[in-house]
Amino acid sequence: MARRALNNPRQLREKGCGCPLCKEKYPEETYGARNSRRDCTGSWQARYRDPDGAQKQKCFAIKDGGRKAAEAFLDDIRTKVREGTYQDPKRGAVTVDEWWAIWWPTVKVKSVTTKNRKLSAWTVHVQPKWGKRKLNSITWIQVQDWITNEVKGHATQKKVLELLRHMMVAALRDRRITVNPTLDVEVGAAPAKHPDDLIPPTAAQCELIRQHLTEYYQPLVVFAEETGMRWGEYTGLRACNVDLGSATVKVKEVLIDDRGKIRRKPAPKSRAGFRTVPLTPKAVEAVELMMETWDPAVTESPIEDGEDLHEEELVFRGPRGGALTRPNFRRHWIPAIQEAGLAREVFSPETRRKEVWPRVHDLRHTFATRLKDAGVPEKDVQVIMGHERGGRVTWLYQHAGAEVVEEVRSALVSGRHLRSVS
Repeated sequence: MARRALNNPRQLREKGCGCPLCKEKYPEETYGARNSRRDCTGSWQARYRDPDGAQKQKCFAIKDGGRKAAEAFLDDIRTKVREGTYQDPKRGAVTVDEWWAIWWPTVKVKSVTTKNRKLSAWTVHVQPKWGKRKLNSITWIQVQDWITNEVKGHATQKKVLELLRHMMVAALRDRRITVNPTLDVEVGAAPAKHPDDLIPPTAAQCELIRQHLTEYYQPLVVFAEETGMRWGEYTGLRACNVDLGSATVKVKEVLIDDRGKIRRKPAPKSRAGFRTVPLTPKAVEAVELMMETWDPAVTESPIEDGEDLHEEELVFRGPRGGALTRPNFRRHWIPAIQEAGLAREVFSPETRRKEVWPRVHDLRHTFATRLKDAGVPEKDVQVIMGHERGGRVTWLYQHAGAEVVEEVRSALVSGRHLRSVS
C-alpha cells in the first residue's frame, strides 16, 4: 500500500495573509504591503482519490475548523472508499432535468398507455416544479408540501408521486443521493362518492338511451351491454376472433389512444384480459348486423408497429369505415343521454371537474351488476370480465340497487327478519 503524503492536508497560501510563508510566495513588492502575523490564515486542502482513481479535493477555512476538520474529513472519506460506500457529492448536484435525460431511457414500460401516463405526469407536474432543482437539494418536507397543496386530485397525486419516487429510488441506487426525499410522503385519502353517483344505468335506462341514440351506433351499445367488454376491446374486435357458431368472441388485442392517435396493442389490459366471452342472442344479432354492413375480412393481420390498423378486419367501425374513437362517439352519446332525460352532472372532488353521467364505461358496471343479480359466482365474473382478482370486480363494478333500500324498509316496518350472512 502506498505511503500517505505527509503534506495532506496542506495549507494553501493567500495573497492577503501576512505570515512569513505567504509573504515569501506572494512578495509585498508585487502584491502590496500587509500587516505581519505569526499564524497563516489560508484554508486547509484535503486531497483524496475516489474509487475510480480520480483525484479530488476539498478546502476547509480556518473558521470552519481548518486542519482538524480536513483531517477528520480525510479519515471519513478513506473509510468510505475502503468500505465501498463512498459517494461523490458532485453526482447528486445534477438537476432533475439532467437526471430525467439519463434515467428515462433506462425505464422499461409495459404498455403505451403507461408510458403516456408517465410522460404526462413528468411534463405537467414534475418537470415544472423540480426540473431546475438539484437532486441532492430536494427535501422531504418540500415534496410533502407539493403533493398536499399543489397537486390536485387523489389519483393524480398517486401517479405523480409514483413517478418522482421511481426517479429518486434510481438516483439512490446510482449513488447520487444519500436519502430518498419521497420516502414516507403521504397522499390523502380518496374522496368518497355518494352511492347514487356510482349506480350504473339500469336495463330500462339503457333501452331509453338506445332509443335516442343514432341508429348506426345502437348495435355497438347493445354489444357493450351484453358482453361487459372494455371500449378498446370491442372497438378492436376483428372478425377472425368471432365465432358465431359457438356464440363467443376471443379478446386477443385492443385499440388504444396514443396521444390522439389510434394504435393496435397486441395484448389486453392485463394477462387476465386474454379470455373468451360468451355472446347472448342480442349480442350475436349486433355482430351480425355490423358484419352485414361492412363484410369484414376474416384474415388475422400481424401487429407490427401498431399503426397499421387494418380497418377492413374490424367488426365495429365508424360510419365511414374507420376505427372508432371516443371523441367521435361522445358526440352522439351525450345528446342521446340528454334527450333521454338521464344526463346529470356529477362533481368530482378528486379532479375538481364536473363529469357527465352515465358514461359509456358505465355499461360495464351494468353488466357486472347484472351477473351479480343473476347469482353468477364471483370467480366466473372475474374470468368473463378479465380481472386477475375477483374481489376487485365486487367492490369496483358490482353495485347494490334501489331494491336493497326497499328490502331494509320492509324489514323495519313489517318486522321481517333479515338473512344473516356469514
